[in-house]
Amino acid sequence: MKYLATLSFSFAALAVHAQGAPIKIGEINSYSAIPQFTQPYKQGWQLAVEEVNAAGGLLGRKVEVIARDDAGKPEEALRHAVELTSREKVDVLAGGFLSHIGLALADHAQKNKQLFVASEPLTDAIVWSKGNRYTFRLRPSTYMQAAMLVEEAAKLPAKRWATIAPNYEYGQSAVASFKQLLKAKRPDVEFVSEQWPAQGKIDAGSTLTATMAAKPEAIFNVTFGADLAKLVREGNQRNVFPKTPVVSLLSGEPEYLDVLKDETPKGWIVTGYPWDQLDNQEHASFAANYYKRWGENPKVGSVVGYATMQSIFAGIRKAGSVDSEKLVKAMRGLKFSTPFGPAQYRAIDQQSTMGAYVGKLDVRGRKGTMVEWRYADGKDYQPTDAYVKTLRPAEAMK
Repeated sequence: MKYLATLSFSFAALAVHAQGAPIKIGEINSYSAIPQFTQPYKQGWQLAVEEVNAAGGLLGRKVEVIARDDAGKPEEALRHAVELTSREKVDVLAGGFLSHIGLALADHAQKNKQLFVASEPLTDAIVWSKGNRYTFRLRPSTYMQAAMLVEEAAKLPAKRWATIAPNYEYGQSAVASFKQLLKAKRPDVEFVSEQWPAQGKIDAGSTLTATMAAKPEAIFNVTFGADLAKLVREGNQRNVFPKTPVVSLLSGEPEYLDVLKDETPKGWIVTGYPWDQLDNQEHASFAANYYKRWGENPKVGSVVGYATMQSIFAGIRKAGSVDSEKLVKAMRGLKFSTPFGPAQYRAIDQQSTMGAYVGKLDVRGRKGTMVEWRYADGKDYQPTDAYVKTLRPAEAMK
């Protein structure tokens, strides 16, 4: 009897321990390859985790994030995903910055039937042609941001357009969406030049020489990071900017304006984040807490990291479980909060409705900033269900 009592006590102790085990989220990102974005991103999700744990965690359990650096390489991302899934036994996978890495992680999620919340990859393939039931995407897609910019681009008198974009899936997808959407609004436009520099290796001089040889009346730019800085510097020296109107994806984000400083090209139409000019309650609270925790102001990466975790937390609460199948059902149509305001994961393609800010670039106090901006709610720039059904695999919508 004594033995049975001891055994019973041991099983009870194990049960309590199991109930108290942390909820594990495996996070994979290009921390060493793109630190200007991923470091603020990490600080954003760390803040969200600290807040939820201070409030008692989820389902009576603490949340633990196990982060890995993919170094900007798909093979590294997959290696970490396998380790996190098999050895660490994480409940959810999250992260991804570069589009081809996001697609690799999405494929891993499908094969392992594990929820993956793609925080940053902007490729449309991740929710459309290569979408699967286990992958959800937070940031507004290339299609959505292109649609936001086309709304302004169509107002320009320009008929002859050139494009400059990195030669990989993200750049290709962005250009394809912009061309399709602009031609739908302005059948009179033509695209006279396409330049495809390798990501991180742009020769800004030759790229601009080839672009301007086609005599464009406006340019659609998709370069970012160090490539954007090189392109802007070369364009300023040649007086291409601001003489030639430019519509540019992401260029209004603090990550890039902080680098451009007083070289910021005035008048560019961009998507971005005028953090210092927002006064909505959700953002004010987030920005204050972020500054208190990290001693610096938030960037887009900060918002994405924070909102990614907030959406995962909301999904777990709704599901009442970390079982992947239950989470998928809970996440479809899920409403959650972000520093930009309320958002939702569309059931049909598992794309978030989180939006972006659209405005123009200017220089104030020797620093780049956004002016004449507005918030473009993502739900207003997504394609119809009928259009999505022509692109997304039928099995992904089951």
